[in-house]
Order: sequence, then C-alpha cells, then structure tokens
Amino acid sequence: MKGLWTPAWIARHVLALALIAGFLALGWWQFSRATGGNSLSWGYTFEWPVFALFVAFLWFREVQQERQASRGVATQPDGDSDVPAAATEDAPLTVRRPVRVPVKSATPAGDDPDLAAYNDYLAWLNAHPGARPGDYPGHKPAPK
Repeated sequence: MKGLWTPAWIARHVLALALIAGFLALGWWQFSRATGGNSLSWGYTFEWPVFALFVAFLWFREVQQERQASRGVATQPDGDSDVPAAATEDAPLTVRRPVRVPVKSATPAGDDPDLAAYNDYLAWLNAHPGARPGDYPGHKPAPK
C-alpha cells in the first residue's frame, strides 16, 4: 500500500479527484442551463457524469494493477487473466511480451526490375546528399 503514496501516485490521485469534481461540476452547470431552456444542454447534462465515471474507472483499475504488482502477482501465461499466479521459486513471474512474427515480402527484390531500379536510385541519392533528383544519371526527362 506504500507504493500508492509516492509523489507520482499522489499526483495521480489529485488529478483523478480534480477531473471527477470538474466533470461533475460541468454536468451540474449544463443541468442548470438545460432547466433554463437550452434543450441542447440536456445531452451534456448526462455526458459529463459519464466522463467522471470513466475517470473513476481508470483510476480504480490503475490502483488495482499497482496493488497486484506490489504483491508480486502476475497473470497465467496461458492467457487466463482472471486467475492470478503467485510468484514462487518454481514459477517465477511471467512477463507478457508481444509476439513478433517474421513477414516475408510478397515478391523477392531480385524479381522486380522496377523495384531494383528504384532501390538503385535511392542508394545514389543517399550517396550524394546534396544532389537533386534531376542529377541522377539514370534520370529520363518527362516527354513534352
């Protein structure tokens, strides 16, 4: 629980409370406008409290995640995130990382002459940083 009272977390708590109070105040302001005859404000009357509930949900979720992390609880590696797995000597904490799958190009670079010519052009531009595209030796002027 000590981890929730660090300066960063205190700033998060204050920010969450300020946002919730601000959104509820804006909802009350829109309610007073709606009862005064502004019919468009009725939608905003209900929208601002929804924003406040969303901030409260995010704050609650972040607090729960921090508490689980400080207790040393991780999720099962099989993807069942509802079942916590305690870290033991036999089963260390698992860290989820994205799966990277190598992707092959649809056509090899050697099979496409246009692609090979373009790569040569880019290599020439890279080798001659001050050159203009028209200076390329293989440049063909546009027909007139």
